[in-house]
Amino acid sequence: MKIYESRGKRVVFTIVFLFLLILLDRLTKVAAQGALMGKEDYILLPGVLQLHYLENRGAAFSILQGQRWFFFVITVAFSAVIIYFLHRTKLTKRVFPLYATLVVLLAGALGNFYDRLIQGYVIDFIYFSLIDFPVFNVADIYVTLSVIVLIVMVLFVYKGDELEESSKDEVKK
Repeated sequence: MKIYESRGKRVVFTIVFLFLLILLDRLTKVAAQGALMGKEDYILLPGVLQLHYLENRGAAFSILQGQRWFFFVITVAFSAVIIYFLHRTKLTKRVFPLYATLVVLLAGALGNFYDRLIQGYVIDFIYFSLIDFPVFNVADIYVTLSVIVLIVMVLFVYKGDELEESSKDEVKK
């Protein structure tokens, strides 16, 4: 089944893929909360990687602490732009990797948005102690890897007019 054959298949794929990614993020955060909250860090690789429970009320590196409404506005605007692009784009075999990457990016944004909306903070729990990297979570991995992949695809895989044409074709329908 090629999901790019019809709009209906594309919508179903998008919703299911998005749901599964967000579910994975939620399950890992709930598990981390249950296993790590109020407890000592769980060392996976001594001096390199550990699980450390953190309630982050800001963004990466704990910047913008307590700016909950700012994150709401940014996430809603950002998500709307991605959804608009997903809706407008004619899904072809060539554009599918870009489309799937945007769905992963959206899942990361919505995963952390859910936390901020329901709890008032984001649960972070993965810590690379070797480089003292900020504590992060699965949704952060989605966002970070998606942005890297998007940059590579836009710079080296797709031509600007190619994406523009794909978008125009879908609008004509």
